[in-house]
Amino acid sequence: MSARYSFGGDEQIFVEVDEAMSLDAFFKSLAITNAVRDADIDGVTEICPANASFQIGFNPDKIHPEALLEQLKSMESVADTAESRLTTRIIEVPVFYQDPWTHETLMRFRERHQDPSGSDIEYAARINGYASVEDFITAHSASPWFVSMVGFVSGLPFLYQMVERARQIEVPKYLRPRTDTPKQTVGYGGCFSCIYSVRGAGGYQMFGITPMPIFDPTQSAPYLRDFMVFFRPGDIVKFEPIDRPTYDHLLAEVEAERFIPKMAEVTFDLADFNKGIDAYNAKLLEALK
Repeated sequence: MSARYSFGGDEQIFVEVDEAMSLDAFFKSLAITNAVRDADIDGVTEICPANASFQIGFNPDKIHPEALLEQLKSMESVADTAESRLTTRIIEVPVFYQDPWTHETLMRFRERHQDPSGSDIEYAARINGYASVEDFITAHSASPWFVSMVGFVSGLPFLYQMVERARQIEVPKYLRPRTDTPKQTVGYGGCFSCIYSVRGAGGYQMFGITPMPIFDPTQSAPYLRDFMVFFRPGDIVKFEPIDRPTYDHLLAEVEAERFIPKMAEVTFDLADFNKGIDAYNAKLLEALK
């Protein structure tokens, strides 16, 4: 893959590593942005990595835009030799699929949806060829997800499905965005799942909700006392379907400041992952047992 470079105004350079999201593109972007950080280039003010791209902010009074552009291009070669391996966390996230709160919300906005006659998850199941919503939930929750970016609103993770491209779920966003989305909604847009960290507008399809806070400015949750944002790029997520009684119990644990998500430290190796995806995923998931 060959990166595409473009200027974003007078103080930004945008670099598209690849047109399509992939873990290979993510690791190439990570390698280049790490190289930029390590080079400590005078005039660079911000390094903002994304799913398959990144943006560099700079002060043009300190470094000429074309000079910085050439430096960035020269750093592409580091990605060819960089190790696509990282020590990270695998985290179990409980999800109440087809919950009443996201259902009530999505029904208020059917005129903005591709299929006003049904729910978001029914639409997603149908266009992805699943015989039932239950089969779709199994597909969404059985395999792990890779956090490739955190942003849009504070703490929201973009989650990339760790299966072969032919098996990846794809669902378009709403025709027009909603003006409301419940906090901690598990959503889907394009090839990415996500968790809405706060209540607000949104355009991703809504599949369910998690009782697990992922952003807490008060830092009252035990696992958020070091930092108010939970997810980090490189984290691996396993969605765990739960029912209403389990949701209510976990929510009570959250409110009592006793809830801590199940997680473990793992090593992710992209080369080994690509050699046998299902076997590699099974090995990763063993860490949560």
